[in-house]
Amino acid sequence: MQTDRLTIAIVDDHPIVIEGLKMLLQNEENLEVVAGFSDGEGILAYTRLNKVDLILLDITLPDINGMDLCRMIKKESTATMILILSNHTERSIIMQTIQNGASGYLLKNSSIDELRNCITEAVKGNICFSKEVTDIISRPTKNQLQGRPQLTRREKQILSLIAEGKTSQSIATELFLSPLTIDTHRKNLIQKFEVKNVAELIRVAHQQHML
Repeated sequence: MQTDRLTIAIVDDHPIVIEGLKMLLQNEENLEVVAGFSDGEGILAYTRLNKVDLILLDITLPDINGMDLCRMIKKESTATMILILSNHTERSIIMQTIQNGASGYLLKNSSIDELRNCITEAVKGNICFSKEVTDIISRPTKNQLQGRPQLTRREKQILSLIAEGKTSQSIATELFLSPLTIDTHRKNLIQKFEVKNVAELIRVAHQQHML
């Protein structure tokens, strides 16, 4: 690792969280918080003009889903490391962010030591989780034990339309949503059913009498 200080940007929809993290990290000799943003567009615009070593990213943002934003940032700047700092404890969301290029996932109740450790591991090229997140992804969920994923009303609706062979565009038009939102639901369904593609998703959903 370079002797330079690691530049960090914080993205969270609550300004108080950004300020709190800045205060927590200001005494770290090897870290420097250079920017804070409360939406996805802000950090995307910033990273196009400035080099950022590490981004602390929330999942819930007003304009872009944090999982999608993670993928977008990594596509434009592969060298930028991303650690998710969120209140979301769903196993599917945690795994999706890692698939989208995040270097780790921490809950917002994590200690400064856990955050410090995850930053160190990310710099080494490793993937790191806070202890609570490690527990979440290592234990089988109630739904996994039952063998059937728990779906929201919207997910059931979209699963049914996918099974009819409809495209994301046509589903989006029918439900008055954006195609990006439908794609996110489609990815979440694939993740929840632990399958590789839509054909497998439909087959397994039929097997589990969810269609």
